[in-house]
Amino acid sequence: MIKIALCFACVCPAGVTKRRGLAGPAAARPRCQGSGDAAAMSRKRQRQQLADSLGRSAKHFNKREVERLIKLFDTLVAESSSRFAAAGFDRNMFRDTLHSAFGMTDDMIMDRVFRTFDRDNDSCISVVEWVEGLSVFLRGTLEERIKYCFEVYDLNGDGYISREEMFQMLKNSLLKQPSEEDPDEGIKDLVDIALKKMDYDHDGKLSFMDFEKAVRDENLLLEAFGPCLPDIKSSMAFEQKTFQEAYKL
Repeated sequence: MIKIALCFACVCPAGVTKRRGLAGPAAARPRCQGSGDAAAMSRKRQRQQLADSLGRSAKHFNKREVERLIKLFDTLVAESSSRFAAAGFDRNMFRDTLHSAFGMTDDMIMDRVFRTFDRDNDSCISVVEWVEGLSVFLRGTLEERIKYCFEVYDLNGDGYISREEMFQMLKNSLLKQPSEEDPDEGIKDLVDIALKKMDYDHDGKLSFMDFEKAVRDENLLLEAFGPCLPDIKSSMAFEQKTFQEAYKL
């Protein structure tokens, strides 16, 4: 943050008589003029520079939309009581936002979405990570969404979606049927089906190339292991609510 210089109290030289009616501590401390305006102008200039920069890096939003997303970020951070609020969203804040704005409920998937947004891995989502992440989350190209979903599903970050990771995600996201004696067997069957359909090099796990080819051949496989992108209805509702003022300009 830009530091604003403090005004120091003026001290009357020895032997100089104070004007009548101005005696007391207040008389010796003339106020800084315009310091508040200077601070406001500095903040506005910083915000403008940030919006210009994000307008280039978050290529799916125009400048006005970026400004609205920055404003929403500031509002959500101001409303939070988290100790990370000064820096951005912590995991719980982000999870609450995903739930309230997009109806997401899967804790494992929301945690993975958080990690995908958090590019510098500091456990806090900055305003830059927020806007750039939403650019793909809401409006990404197929190529960008394939990369994003693969990162979400690659739980340990080793560059592969393993059989164990598929099982874990499917078990976490699928509704359990009371009549099933051993639901794990049904999930194992689904994993076998996924590997048979998507594992092109037959090594028992999905590389990015496997995943990309499978999704390009069949787009419905993009979220094969759990919903990690917003549905059309919630996405449109979020954009309408967030960008409505930008659209009026």
